[in-house]
Amino acid sequence: MDISINEKPADITLESEKTVGELLSGIEQWLQGSEHRISGLRIDGETVSTLALSDAFARRLDTIQNINITVSAWQDLALEALLNIREDLLSYDQSAFDQQTRFKDTWETDVTARFLAEHLPDIFAVVHKTLAGSGPAPADAGRIVDERIRELMDPSSELTAMCGPVSDIAARLEDLPLDIQTGKDSKVVETIQLFSHTTDKLFRLIRFLRLRGRGFEAISIDSLPLDTFIEEFGAALKELLEAYETQDAVLVGDLAEYELAPRFLKLYSALNEGRMT
Repeated sequence: MDISINEKPADITLESEKTVGELLSGIEQWLQGSEHRISGLRIDGETVSTLALSDAFARRLDTIQNINITVSAWQDLALEALLNIREDLLSYDQSAFDQQTRFKDTWETDVTARFLAEHLPDIFAVVHKTLAGSGPAPADAGRIVDERIRELMDPSSELTAMCGPVSDIAARLEDLPLDIQTGKDSKVVETIQLFSHTTDKLFRLIRFLRLRGRGFEAISIDSLPLDTFIEEFGAALKELLEAYETQDAVLVGDLAEYELAPRFLKLYSALNEGRMT
C-alpha cells in the first residue's frame, strides 16, 4: 500500500496498525505540537466525505492500494472555520423562523462546528448560545467572530491596536483597591472582566504571531525569558480571579495594583517592541 501526504510519498512504516483509523491516529500523534492537522482523506482515488468518515476509519489497510492524506496548517483551518461560521450567522439572521429552527437543529453536526468545538471552544459557545436564543444577537456574535478573524489574519495590527485599551485597563487595575473600598462594585466587576478578556486576547495574539514565524525568542522581561514571565503573570492572574471569587478584597486589590498592572504594561510593551524588531 502506498501512503502519501499532500500528494507526496510518505516514509511511513506500518507496525501494528490494521485499519485506516489506527493509521490516522498515529499520524495525528506525530503532528502534535506542529500546529498542523489532518484536513482531508482520499482512498484509492476517492475523496472521503465527512459523512463517510466512520466507515472509512473501519476499513482494513490490507484492502487498500493507496491513501492520500491532506495536512493543513492549524491557522488556515481555523480561519476557514471562522469564515464559514460568519457566513452561517449572516444566513441565519436573514432566514425565516422555520429555517432558523432547522439550522439550529443540525449545525452542531457540521464539520465547522466540530472544529470550533475542539479548537475554538469559546467561539463555539458564543454561536451555540446565539442559535439557542440565550446568547448575543447574530449580528453581535458576528462581530465577535470578526474580531477573531482579524486576529488570525493580521495579529500584528491587532496587537498595535491594543495600546490604548491596555493602558486604560492598567490604570483601572491601579484604582481597583480604592474602588473596592468605596463600594464601586459594578466598576470592580467591569474591571476584572475587561482585564480577563484583554489578557485572553493578548495570549491569543502571542500564539498567532508565533504561527506566523514571530517567536519572540530574544525577548526577556525583568531578566526572565518571555515564556517564564508569561507563566508567572498567568499564575498571578489565576490568584486574582480566585481571590475575587472568595471575596478577598484586600488580596484582590494588592494583586491588581502591585502585581498585575505593572506586569501587564511590561508584557504588552515588550511584545509590541519585539514584534517590530
